[in-house]
Amino acid sequence: EVWTMMNSKYSEFLPSVQNREDLVAEVEGLCMDIDLLKAAIENEVQQDLNVAFTEFTELKQQLERDSVVLSVLKKLQEFDTAMKESSTALLEEKYMPAAQRLEKARSSLRNVESHRGFELRIPRALRKELTVQEQNMIYQLGKEWQKLIVWKLPHSKGSSSLEDAVLSELHLHTGPAQGEDAAAPPVAAVLQALAVLGELHHKLKEFGQLLMEYILKPLISHPSLEPVTEEQLDVFILRFRSQELVLDESSPMKVFDKIKLIFEVLHKNLLNVPLEEPGKGGKDGRVTLAELLGELLWEELSDCLIHSCLVHSVPTSSSQLEQYKEVIESTKEFEKALKEIEFLKQDKTALMKYACNVNFHFANKKCQDLIRAARKLMTSEIHNTVKVTPDSSMAIPELPSPGSGDHPKTHRPSILLDSGTVNLGSESSLSRCTLSLPTCRISCSVQQLVELAYSTMEEAKTSTKFCCLQLCSCVRDIFYVFCEVVPKYHRENLQKLPQLAAIHYNNCMFIAHHLLTLGHQFRYLGALLGDCGGTFVDVVPDFRKLGMECFLAQMQVQKQGVLDRLWSARNFSNMDDDESYHAANKSIKQVLHQLKGLGTVWQDVLPVHVYCKAMGTLLNTALAEIVTRITALEDISAEGADRLYSLCKIMVDEGPQVFTPLLEEDKNKKYQEEVPVYVQKWMTFTELMIVLRANLQEIVDRWADGKGPLAEQFSAAEVKSLIRALFQNTERRAAALAKVK
Repeated sequence: EVWTMMNSKYSEFLPSVQNREDLVAEVEGLCMDIDLLKAAIENEVQQDLNVAFTEFTELKQQLERDSVVLSVLKKLQEFDTAMKESSTALLEEKYMPAAQRLEKARSSLRNVESHRGFELRIPRALRKELTVQEQNMIYQLGKEWQKLIVWKLPHSKGSSSLEDAVLSELHLHTGPAQGEDAAAPPVAAVLQALAVLGELHHKLKEFGQLLMEYILKPLISHPSLEPVTEEQLDVFILRFRSQELVLDESSPMKVFDKIKLIFEVLHKNLLNVPLEEPGKGGKDGRVTLAELLGELLWEELSDCLIHSCLVHSVPTSSSQLEQYKEVIESTKEFEKALKEIEFLKQDKTALMKYACNVNFHFANKKCQDLIRAARKLMTSEIHNTVKVTPDSSMAIPELPSPGSGDHPKTHRPSILLDSGTVNLGSESSLSRCTLSLPTCRISCSVQQLVELAYSTMEEAKTSTKFCCLQLCSCVRDIFYVFCEVVPKYHRENLQKLPQLAAIHYNNCMFIAHHLLTLGHQFRYLGALLGDCGGTFVDVVPDFRKLGMECFLAQMQVQKQGVLDRLWSARNFSNMDDDESYHAANKSIKQVLHQLKGLGTVWQDVLPVHVYCKAMGTLLNTALAEIVTRITALEDISAEGADRLYSLCKIMVDEGPQVFTPLLEEDKNKKYQEEVPVYVQKWMTFTELMIVLRANLQEIVDRWADGKGPLAEQFSAAEVKSLIRALFQNTERRAAALAKVK
């Protein structure tokens, strides 16, 4: 039974095995066929594909070359056609089509030259042909331009004289000829052709330069020139005529009117021609000739109008600023007229900005004029003087009364009372000389300088805020300039001439005196005065120092002169010898002569107290030097003592006579009697004279145990030295020396 089952399974399995073996044999046959087919493809079909691909690539490259050649040939044909059409149009004087066809030919040639990889010699020849044709057309257009615009200029080119301007003429042959097509006037054709060729800018620039040099600038520079226009058939003529004018400078309004007339007639006869320039102008790239000329000329024209016209119209005083509105309005109308003819673009307002900024220009001009006037005063002669006294009056504003507020209501002169006081507008009163500058002489130029400062501050009061600030700063600058200019410009004279040094000292003190109250007098300027440096009190020490340094330097020179003259006195020794005595006597007289000369040149110049102090200092220098020399002597004979006494007597008698501060001789006696007040060594000198003629007992009595008048002037050592020099060595001298201690 089992065996039966196995046979049954085997009989079922055997056919399936046989089927599978048949499938394997069939697959192996297919694999062999595939291998044979693969080998056939690799050996035959792949080779055919490679050949076909190579042929396709070659055909494609050939097609591309043929396409390029065809394109080049088309462009060459276009070039040739355009050149022929351009030549034909040029012969027929149809300049616009000729220029357009020439540009077409240029574009075609440029396209041909842009292809790389072709060794073509023909573009070089074509480029040469194009250049020749272009230059020929430019030449023809140039001749047409010369016919349209004719200049008749004077022989002396570059000259801007009035005579040459009258000889200049401009002729415009821009009218259409009879029978000519109105749609294409020759002017527009010529200008458009020049624009297409890129030559219009050059021609217009040349025209603009001639227009500026021979038309516009002469009109601005010469007020007597008047433009004259004349129209004849197809020509317009512009020339000048000269009218006699008294004024040297023409008003901006008249200049603007003349220039507007020029541009109006030019616009009518030439500048209104519309042109096509892509990238420029308004709609569709259209632009007028006026706009192109404006771009070339406006900057130079506006600069010329500003520097040769408007700058002269800037007011010189605050009262004229209100009248300047007429100039501003005229400038606005002038720019508006230029914008209407499209000569000026809307954003070009340099001229208007300058006119509207009148406050700035007024302040600058005013300050420059002030500094210039101040420098002229500073460099003028110092010795031209004027006498100032406490009663002197200047052309300056009065000080506002204390109760009048920030602004003075009226400027009334102070009222001098019979009692010699000045009324300050309140219950209190002061002496008329309180805080006054003492009587002295100052330079006329300095008085004018101070008056200039006051008048400038007065003008600043009524000016605008900006002008006020500038003017106040300018006044301060004037005084700074004085400190720098005057000492350097007059250095040599101030060093050599004592009188000028004294006048310069007075000048500085006079300025410092007014600077003390200058800021207070204009205190109602308030914060503006603070913005420009505050009051002028800070400058006062500088002026006082400037005057003192100059005068002290001169005093030092005079002191050295006194000492040099006393040096020839041979130390006042050996007065027994006549020669030594005469030398000493001569030196004394030379010193007195020097002091008398100084007293004369300083007389009525320096204030009395300064005069006396200066002369007292110099006389004191001489006396102190004589005392030092005599007290240093070791031996003085009786005759020598008498001669020394006589020399000292000359100084005592004639020394006070050098004090002559005033012109009135009788008034000088007071100051001559007060010499001991100004000469520190005067009492010492007189005491020395007493010692020279005294005996031992008199000397001891004047010493009075160190309490007498002699002890007040000399030390014990100096008195002992004098005793030893004057008296012989005896017991009496020894006793006298013992008492001096």
